Amino acid sequence: MRLRESIATDAGAADGTAPDERLLRVFGCLPDPLLVKDLFGRYILANRAAADLLGVEAPAALLGKSDSDIFSSERAFQLGAEDALVRAGRIVRADIEAVPDRLSGKLRWMRRTKSPLRDSADKIVGIVVAIADVPDPQPSDARSAGNGVESAKPTAAQVALEETLERERSLLRTMIDSIPAKIYAKDAHSRFIAANAAVAREMGTTPDRLLGQTDFEFFPRPMAEAFLDDEQAVVRSGEALIEREEAVLDRVTGTERWISTSKLPLRDKAGTVIGTVGIGIDITDRKEAEQRIRYLATHDSLCGLPNRELFSEKLNSALRSAQASHARFALLFVDLDHFKFINDSLGHDAGDALLKRTAARLRETVSAEDIVARLGGDEFVVLCQDAFELENLDALASRVLRAVVHPIALLDQQCRISASIGIAVYPADGESERALMKCADAAMYTVKQDGKNNYRFFSSRIKAESLERSMLENELRRAIERKELLLHYLAKFDFKSRTITGAEALVRWSHPDLGIIAPAKFLPLAEETGLIIPIGNWVLRSVCAQQVAWQREGLAPSCISVNLTARQFNDEHLVPTVLATLAESGMAANMLELEFSETVLMRDTARSSRLLSELKRAGVRLGIDNFGASYLSLANIERYPINTLKVDRSLLRDIDRAESCAITDAIIAVAKSLSLTVIADGVETIRQAAFASEHACDAMQGFYVSGPVAAAEFRELLVRQIELPGIDAPS
Repeated sequence: MRLRESIATDAGAADGTAPDERLLRVFGCLPDPLLVKDLFGRYILANRAAADLLGVEAPAALLGKSDSDIFSSERAFQLGAEDALVRAGRIVRADIEAVPDRLSGKLRWMRRTKSPLRDSADKIVGIVVAIADVPDPQPSDARSAGNGVESAKPTAAQVALEETLERERSLLRTMIDSIPAKIYAKDAHSRFIAANAAVAREMGTTPDRLLGQTDFEFFPRPMAEAFLDDEQAVVRSGEALIEREEAVLDRVTGTERWISTSKLPLRDKAGTVIGTVGIGIDITDRKEAEQRIRYLATHDSLCGLPNRELFSEKLNSALRSAQASHARFALLFVDLDHFKFINDSLGHDAGDALLKRTAARLRETVSAEDIVARLGGDEFVVLCQDAFELENLDALASRVLRAVVHPIALLDQQCRISASIGIAVYPADGESERALMKCADAAMYTVKQDGKNNYRFFSSRIKAESLERSMLENELRRAIERKELLLHYLAKFDFKSRTITGAEALVRWSHPDLGIIAPAKFLPLAEETGLIIPIGNWVLRSVCAQQVAWQREGLAPSCISVNLTARQFNDEHLVPTVLATLAESGMAANMLELEFSETVLMRDTARSSRLLSELKRAGVRLGIDNFGASYLSLANIERYPINTLKVDRSLLRDIDRAESCAITDAIIAVAKSLSLTVIADGVETIRQAAFASEHACDAMQGFYVSGPVAAAEFRELLVRQIELPGIDAPS
């Protein structure tokens, strides 16, 4: 009640009576109703006449109450709007109106005047409400004729007008409360002077009880301060703030909701800004959808880890932070070993389950500050913040290897995989995203080359090898144009005719400076970079052209086989390319045999069957290479329309082991039952040759027959043939 005390003290007293006591005595004796409100719209003073008018026992019963506690919501809204003008420094004189005296029940014609209450510093500290009786505005013929007393009863027209206005006010209120948007008005001090039901519901109250309140009574202070700053900016500038997205606390549910609010200046008739009007639309669903879209765009859908895009953002953020603080951090490039085999043999569902479990293990292994992302396929990367000691990175890499290699149950099988990890450290190995990723990748590649299931730090040696690999890739891209590729032919010896009847075409690279480059060195690089496609197409054209040339000489082998890699097999243009090459060269389709490994066919069995059937219908012979290396189920052989089965060389190397002999016998027996041609691969000794012949193989290839030779030398083999001692024709 400091405002009340201030009023009394400022009045003073000349006769020694206590100032506040004398002032209150005079205040209470005034015949007209007089009230004082604070800036929140609460009554702090009222005289006897005001208490009688409002129907309370004593003035004290009004103290602390607001208009919403006394009047209807429509009436409180009207009075609140007047108060807003007074707080802005205006004097408000309301129209004459008939007011029911709640004590006597009679209507009294009264006029209400509101003016600002100022302190000694001329600052507005409250609102003075003076209500005065006025003469009956009705014409004289409306007065009562019996006793000469003026009737307080309004005319029928006035009653009808008041009822019409009341209905319109009620309809307007109902309409505003029915609008789902949040609509409110505040005075220049950001106090509510009006609000619809949507605003009140969110704030856990009613529209009436909001009047005179501020956001600080309902929201956390930082949130309320943000709202206040926006509203005061509108009041000062007179400029609207359109569609400001604000996080608002729902007091009922305790949840945060997003509201798009437009805040506009509230002006009086003179155009003076006296407050703000707010219109808010709940956009929580839209914001959640945007956040979901953002999540999907920046996270791997399978594992839930950050994807390449988000990891790039976090890596660049770490670079900026490290540059400013002179810190160190590290990248661990993690590539799973043998993942393709599991994915191909057990199916994509099993592969996906393996990736998800590995992702979870990686998250569990690293610290909370570290970031794990999936770049794609079976490639993961870890951003390690604690890189001040290399021992910490050693320990982390070892933990990752142990976590990955732990058995995982897939389709009722215990599967094990391993990982190859390359490590690059900032700033020693690079000061940019591209440099660090390149170094970590190069270190990982070295681990792959050295046997996998290990980790390596990037080093000068790895850098040199990486540069060599990069140089080799560039040279390989130009090798076809410069005609540096050539073909060698590995002869196939037919046991029945005891002659060379076919060959396998093998690509070689003769570099002008580096000499002959081993296939093991450039073919994996070609497969990885996609260069295997143009190289394979060149091989196919060259084989067909050579076969046609030999055919013109009458020396053509019955069939030349070409081995296709996984990338070639998955090329959507494979069949059209093969058919176009055959047509272009004029070679008969049955003089070409395409070979595929077991794992290539197992990757997508439905597609494999469809593609092989298409090639078979065109007349091309088909074979499975290295059969037995991955133990493809023998029962699955018949689903593919193949002609030839080539037994893997590893089985012939172990012919002294009963298990290998049993497997080889089973393979040959099944192949023969399907009328397939069986070729023994990698025959290097007379004993292996005799074994292949005795076990009903149709042909063999390997160094015991001849090593890979150039076209001219192979032509000589076709011309003179060869004698292989100790080999009997199969019975």
